[in-house]
Amino acid sequence: MGAATDIRARRRAARLVTEGPREEAGTSHVSLFWRIFSLNAAGLVVAAALLLGPVTVSTPIRRAEAFVVLAGLVLLLLANAAVLRIGLAPLKRLGRAMATADLLRPGARADVAGPAEAAELITTYNTMLDRLEAERASGAARALSAQERERHRIARELHDEVGQTLTAVLLQLKRVADRAPEELREEVAQAQEATRAGLDEIRFIARRLRPGVLEELGLASALRSLAGEFSAHGLTVRHHVPGGLPPLTEESELVLYRVAQEGLTNTARHAVADHAEVRLEQVDGGVELLVRDNGQGVGEAPEGSGIRGMRERALLIGATLAVGPAPGGGTDVRLRVGGPR
Repeated sequence: MGAATDIRARRRAARLVTEGPREEAGTSHVSLFWRIFSLNAAGLVVAAALLLGPVTVSTPIRRAEAFVVLAGLVLLLLANAAVLRIGLAPLKRLGRAMATADLLRPGARADVAGPAEAAELITTYNTMLDRLEAERASGAARALSAQERERHRIARELHDEVGQTLTAVLLQLKRVADRAPEELREEVAQAQEATRAGLDEIRFIARRLRPGVLEELGLASALRSLAGEFSAHGLTVRHHVPGGLPPLTEESELVLYRVAQEGLTNTARHAVADHAEVRLEQVDGGVELLVRDNGQGVGEAPEGSGIRGMRERALLIGATLAVGPAPGGGTDVRLRVGGPR
């Protein structure tokens, strides 16, 4: 998984590096230096003209003359302040954009405007952000691909090694139970039940690590099976996964499944909920996954590793992830693949 995404991200990063800064509306070709220099030069020229002209300043200075000089100085200072304020405003916007930038929420860019130096700096920052997002998507694709391979390996070892060992222990306990004295049969039966429960848990963990039903029966069946697994462990999960959905890539199906799995896991562990819902519906040009619960909601708590992991997976396929309050309380996790953003 991730090979195609890796190639696309590398091409995008290379294109962003080789392309020059692009001019946008609102960009001025007059530099901040020349703006300030022109204003100061105009003030000095006016002052020189007054000195060389018929205007004189008495000694001691008269009140009217002092008022004219003071007014000219105030106007010059106000003009300087206005030029600096206008010229530095794009840099303030750039600072706010840098303070709120988040690579897990791509697409936000600072507006390119203002004098030439500020516009060039903002354009360089936006280009750098494009490159960082492309490189992060490429790195995340490689990391998550390695994670999926490791999940498959662990699931196979759990099934083939630990599962077979516990199955052999069950068979041995059955033979022991057949020959055990009456007073020991209850203890042997308890050992059988504990071993059987452990075997069921091992199989459940293996299925979560490696969704074989996704590979064999497709996304719809995998989501229904996932809802059934969580319902069997104390959380009532309703599902609405109709057929006839638009075709999806293997990567998209895996991301949708993993996001649904992580959303239900967060609900079971942290949401203090007893009901959840999984819906997969067709939208314009794509599909949307909804995982909703009736728990306590996300509140103002910072996002944990689970939600950040879902955002990283969404970036791999160019999907959008939204986590927010559900109607009537609880949490909504929405993942849209394709269609309008």
